[in-house]
Amino acid sequence: MTAREWCALAHLPKLGARRLAVIRRELAAQGLADDWPEAWLAAMPAGPRDTLRYWLDHPAKSPLETPVTAALAWEASQPSHHLLYPGHPAWPALLDEIVDPPALLWAKGDLAALDLPGLGMVGTRRPTREGSDNAAFFARELVEAGFSIVSGMALGVDGVAQRAALDAGGRSVAVLGCGVDVIYPPRHAGLYRRLLDEGGLLLSEHPAETRAHARYFPRRNRIITGLSLGVLVVEAAEKSGSLVSARLAMEQNREVFAIPGSLHNVQARGNLGLIRDGACLVRGRDDILEQLGHWQALNATSPEADTATPSMRAEAPAPSDVPQDPLLALLDTAPTPLDVLVERSELDVGGCQMRLLELELDGQAAQVSGGWVRRATR
Repeated sequence: MTAREWCALAHLPKLGARRLAVIRRELAAQGLADDWPEAWLAAMPAGPRDTLRYWLDHPAKSPLETPVTAALAWEASQPSHHLLYPGHPAWPALLDEIVDPPALLWAKGDLAALDLPGLGMVGTRRPTREGSDNAAFFARELVEAGFSIVSGMALGVDGVAQRAALDAGGRSVAVLGCGVDVIYPPRHAGLYRRLLDEGGLLLSEHPAETRAHARYFPRRNRIITGLSLGVLVVEAAEKSGSLVSARLAMEQNREVFAIPGSLHNVQARGNLGLIRDGACLVRGRDDILEQLGHWQALNATSPEADTATPSMRAEAPAPSDVPQDPLLALLDTAPTPLDVLVERSELDVGGCQMRLLELELDGQAAQVSGGWVRRATR
């Protein structure tokens, strides 16, 4: 089947992505997936079947012909324009594992971004300074390990992670809740251009000029997680949309990772809930690579770097040893920002945050406005 047929299937009324996927899998199981159009027509409900048959017999008179012709013309207009569908050489095989893959993906940019294993990164649109630092740190670490960063180009964590991936010379895939020719949010016009200029890729299941709409964003999340081997939740509140992505990832049998945050940071309470419910607590890149063991070989081909922090290389001190902790010695009654603590302690962001959380749990430190403070010894 060609792009033309998949364009028609994608625009059939009353035939959603889930039902279309069921038909495709049933036909494949019977060895009839290539029996177009007879087997497909026979497997369809009456309404979509009649619409498709009319298009096949009288394309010029069918309302389906307008969007099909427009899609093919768009693809032909620029070398960076692509229509991806099951069977296309660049179709992401991981999408076939989810229950409702899109029938068609509009792609703009460099398809080579899909050749790398993807790691989804999601989080709040209003991250703390710590959350932004973590998003940038992990994005850089992951692209150095051979991953592409998959996200939604939204404000906050998404944008920070995708910029950092490009800054590190890596690739990033942005899945949009609008058409790939629409820049949304407008403030990310610069990021949009960078993705196109620096080997990134824009994807959407909507036609190229579709305007952003609230109902599109929850649906696009299933594509972000579906493209990814795992999803890292950087910073998320208890009712954050990022938790929807985490749930989708779990349903799709993807690994879910969460960075621990302060007990007093409302923007990180969703992360703590995910960890409580079984998500992998992440202190550094190695925690992710260990869970994605079948991709460990990537490390052998990526630049060598010892990313383990002192607290990761050796057993953490027991709470009774905390007063001698060098990180605690850097804290005072005046708030010290995380980036200052990272610089002075020579820990990486993940290791520093993990140690601060341990100190907080022991009642020795607390996060306040402006950074971290030392509490009086109990």
